[in-house]
Amino acid sequence: MRRTMRRYQELIARLESLVREGVLRVGDRAPSVRQLSRDQRVSPGTVTHAYELLQARGYLESRARSGYFVSDAWRSAAPEPQVSRPRRQAAAPAVSELVFQVLEATRARDLVPLGSAFPGPDLFPLKRLAKDLAYSATHLDPFRTLEDLPPGNETLRRQIAQRYRLWGAQVSHEEIVITSGALEALNLALQVLTRPNDIVLIESPAFYGCLQAIESLGLRALEVPTHPRLGILVDEVARLVERHDVRACWVMTSFQNPLGATLPERERARLVRLLGSRGIPLIEDNVYAELYLGRQRSGCAKIHDREGLVLDCGSFSKSLAPGYRIGWIAAGRFAPELWRRKIMTSLSSNIPAQAALARFLARGVYERHLAGVRRELLRRQRLFCRALTRHFPQGARWSAPDGGYLLWVELPAGVEAIELHQAALAAGISVAPGPIFSARRDFRHAIRLNYGHPFTPRVENALRTLGSLIARRARSGPAPRDGP
Repeated sequence: MRRTMRRYQELIARLESLVREGVLRVGDRAPSVRQLSRDQRVSPGTVTHAYELLQARGYLESRARSGYFVSDAWRSAAPEPQVSRPRRQAAAPAVSELVFQVLEATRARDLVPLGSAFPGPDLFPLKRLAKDLAYSATHLDPFRTLEDLPPGNETLRRQIAQRYRLWGAQVSHEEIVITSGALEALNLALQVLTRPNDIVLIESPAFYGCLQAIESLGLRALEVPTHPRLGILVDEVARLVERHDVRACWVMTSFQNPLGATLPERERARLVRLLGSRGIPLIEDNVYAELYLGRQRSGCAKIHDREGLVLDCGSFSKSLAPGYRIGWIAAGRFAPELWRRKIMTSLSSNIPAQAALARFLARGVYERHLAGVRRELLRRQRLFCRALTRHFPQGARWSAPDGGYLLWVELPAGVEAIELHQAALAAGISVAPGPIFSARRDFRHAIRLNYGHPFTPRVENALRTLGSLIARRARSGPAPRDGP
């Protein structure tokens, strides 16, 4: 698995270099998937995945029944955002009130949902799931209300354990606890692992739900510099755990919210070893892991866990069943404490919904559903990024993630994210302003956008309007970097 991930990344880097240096010229036909697979001794799936991502980045274009050809679209793409530079001191987050204000303002149905945290509902088999839910509710054995208390529905836990094995992680259904969404799983993990005033290592920027959880439990956040494409800097993690008494680390290793970054497999392994050598548990927020764009699975830190110190949290909300609020945590050595804590806090997750999802997964159609979602998200990302190139002014920076449906935009100098958020709302558009993703409300010149909804003329017009709002507020020169 590790070798495959390295070769796939090496292949992308090599082909990008050949195009940039002019060895492969615009209009040249790229080697066929079969030829490159044979020459580089990698699987055809690895080559196809590399080609799809190179196409998303503007280095290749696909022509029906003809293959892939070199493109120069990458020349007009915006440079990617910069590596974050947070302060190397733990802080008590104070973002909840700001988050609530932003969420309250963006829930209106008539807004263009560029600030949403969910993909378009058209991606999900909601009618099929409704039938499974109706069947599960009407055929529910009353004794299931006892049997399916934490750790949860056994059939569903076994299905989830099988998904881990596809990644190469040896996870038993006995360490999986069903929760009311991934956010409850993540909160339960923090409750079990920490006490007030403890330090939790997090990415910078970080998912605002992570910051709110740390804030509500009276913990302190220590933010780590994070690359917009390659994720948390493991070397910086090593420096910080030397200097601080870190009790836990909360990281999104695949398609991080809000950056869209993915930690390379080799760095995942390093992170697990580093934290394990100090007995520091790793809480892995893995809710987007199934939404990789292309054919190569993104992996998870749980693959490298030998000590039971990785608590991997997932959910069906982003990939199959939004609104059902069914998530889980593969809790390793902490499973007994987790299911007891679950009973103490919310007793049980929706039992008919657990049964409905177990029924859906048991039919063996989940992978086919995911394949369609991934293809459509890749298509939407391409259209969205092309529109950003057309409509956003010079000085804006963004990158095209390898999965998920969220991307991070650094704004030109002089453009304040909160002010832009308010102006966009007045124009009928929601965005997620950067300060809600920082313990200290940094990233005042950045926003998170969602490309997971259908790319319609309405979305195109919203991006055009947003680009005009940014341009009117921009001044020449590079945007100031957040942090010292």
